[in-house]
Amino acid sequence: MVDSIFGQVVAVRKFANGDIELDFYHDDIVTEYRYSSDPSRLGNFPKELTETLASTLSTDICIEIFFGDDGTPTHVELEECDDEENNEEDDEEFDEDFVPEES
Repeated sequence: MVDSIFGQVVAVRKFANGDIELDFYHDDIVTEYRYSSDPSRLGNFPKELTETLASTLSTDICIEIFFGDDGTPTHVELEECDDEENNEEDDEEFDEDFVPEES
């Protein structure tokens, strides 16, 4: 069974020792992921995936993180996020079904 979560990176912390921490917002919660050059750290996220996620900060990129059966991340998929608020505003500004009243 493939497990995944969908969300966005909301914060990135890079440390002098090379560690990178990410805050990932999904399902109305924030989960912290970390890459560390120290392989003994629990919950270590792969460096390549961490750097990819970090590069999406302050963008309209949504991410789906896929996890293997053992709970370790296997890959990510990136896509442009739908901005529902902007879509609703656009709908309000232009109504293609609008028929002006005759006077």
